[in-house]
Amino acid sequence: MSERYLQIDKVRMVFETRKGPFCALEEISLDIYAGEFVSLIGHSGCGKSTLLNIVTGLLEPSDGHVFLANREITGPGPDRGVVFQNHSLLPWLTCFENVQLAAERVFGATEKRSAVKERVHRALELVQLGHAEHKYPHELSGGMKQRVGIARALSIEPKVLLLDEPFGALDALTRAHLQDELMRIVTATGSTVLMVTHDVDEAVLLSDRVVMMTNGPAATIGGILAIDLPRPRDRIALAGNKQYVALRAELLEFLYRKQMREAA
Repeated sequence: MSERYLQIDKVRMVFETRKGPFCALEEISLDIYAGEFVSLIGHSGCGKSTLLNIVTGLLEPSDGHVFLANREITGPGPDRGVVFQNHSLLPWLTCFENVQLAAERVFGATEKRSAVKERVHRALELVQLGHAEHKYPHELSGGMKQRVGIARALSIEPKVLLLDEPFGALDALTRAHLQDELMRIVTATGSTVLMVTHDVDEAVLLSDRVVMMTNGPAATIGGILAIDLPRPRDRIALAGNKQYVALRAELLEFLYRKQMREAA
């Protein structure tokens, strides 16, 4: 890792509710380095998606700051590509047109139309959907739709890729295939990634570090687990790897023993 790229500095998030203030996040500080893949994991209600939405600029923290490449995040911007669990494709547009919409928004004023189209082609080829660029969302499988969502995020050449449980709604086989695809894409692009997940195996397979969130309210970072497994990673080979098994067990210990004891 070369430099601190995404800096989350003492972030606190309080929501005003009918029952009074609700503290979702308390004193979150985290440095993510250029080219690093970091996952946020924790039980439901621990503020994973809230923290990601602060980084996207969709939420403004009650206290603290977030910086990307030394510039403070004050709202949404094209320096962050976001992929949600719901692919959110426009059904009346083709795959190509869905991705083009994002690319034109960012580069339309500074590049020729042909150059923007080339960006779209490259992004779809990167997720291995060049053959399906003229298809509509209803003609695609769930996994293909999610790959279009990833292509759309990559087409704007973001400084960081933000993933909010991107494979959570998919069946196990499709999820495994897309995890492998994501590893390939991240290696090819050198992307910096922050991903929310609830899947222990996914976190260990994909990440350089896993940030373990404590239970809410007032959730904070309970620990950070370094995943120092060599890349490229093969899920079948890792299944019998002692280091992989030990890392997985450490995550499970935190989530299902330590955190469940504290909640009891």
